[in-house]
Amino acid sequence: MGLKASGKKAKLFEIMIGFTYRNATNGGHGVAVLPSMRQLRYLVVLADTGHFGKAAQRVGIAQPSLSLQISNLEEVLKLRLLERGRGPFRLTPEGREITERARAVVAQVQDIVDLSVTLQTGDVGTIRLGTTPTIGPYLLPYAIGELHKTHPGLKLYIRDAAPRDLVSELERGRHDVILTQLPVAGPGFVTERLFRERLALAIAPDSPLANRKDIMDADLADLVVLSLGPGYVLHEQISEVCRNAGADLRRDYEGTSLDALRQMVGMGMGVTFLPMLYIRSEVSGRDGSIEVRPFRKGKLVRSIGLVRRKSSGKNAAIDHIAEALRSAIRANFSDTVTLE
Repeated sequence: MGLKASGKKAKLFEIMIGFTYRNATNGGHGVAVLPSMRQLRYLVVLADTGHFGKAAQRVGIAQPSLSLQISNLEEVLKLRLLERGRGPFRLTPEGREITERARAVVAQVQDIVDLSVTLQTGDVGTIRLGTTPTIGPYLLPYAIGELHKTHPGLKLYIRDAAPRDLVSELERGRHDVILTQLPVAGPGFVTERLFRERLALAIAPDSPLANRKDIMDADLADLVVLSLGPGYVLHEQISEVCRNAGADLRRDYEGTSLDALRQMVGMGMGVTFLPMLYIRSEVSGRDGSIEVRPFRKGKLVRSIGLVRRKSSGKNAAIDHIAEALRSAIRANFSDTVTLE
């Protein structure tokens, strides 16, 4: 018999799966006493074996204890489930109805237990991943395919946002984990460092710095430097470089994306710092409107990692994501970034 029912049958099913209902015999204010999963399981085993002794042996209890549990179940449901006599028992019509629904409930609960074991492996489920636009679009395409191949039951719901927004949304529970530039402050977060990425200086082809192979802080003195807005950790990092070098960080021309910064540099509005993953994807061999030079002999780097809430506990699926990202780095960007 199926799970869907109406009227009295539906109400009995609701009782079994743990819902409470208004007790009409008590002015609609009482809460029903619910049968236990143990009682439902005993009833199913008893119906399958057709014998109290065999059922008791299968579930590992004494026969009188099994009989008492079935009697208690009948009392809770206010129904007679068995016809008892000198010979073998028989299920009453009500007993057959209840047994079929109990069988479905026991099976569903076992499904939940089985699913929990699978979820612990991280091989199935949906993870909400937030990522900053300066990282995700240039790295995730290299990792998603391998992740799907090794863990086809694992799904990613991906959303881009500025790092400051990502952290706030992670705290509110909108994301399970975020891929972002570090550091991310807060006692409620756990950080897993993935890699360090070099930042290079982007200049126009006719810039006075175009004939330099390596650029240092002193070369930036009095130059106009463009940056993303303060919602990005990258903005803070570039601001510190500008303070140390005596450069002019233009806040009235803050870019909304790395593409916008690249285009403004190409028009001679200033210089900027671009991450190497972005340069590999969007600049190298593709865009002649700008040129890229190492800065500080390639020692200006940013740190990238995964951040999750401490309260969410250990998550095997997030471990799989981290490993897929590291594998993508090893396979495609070992000459560009450094694993941590």
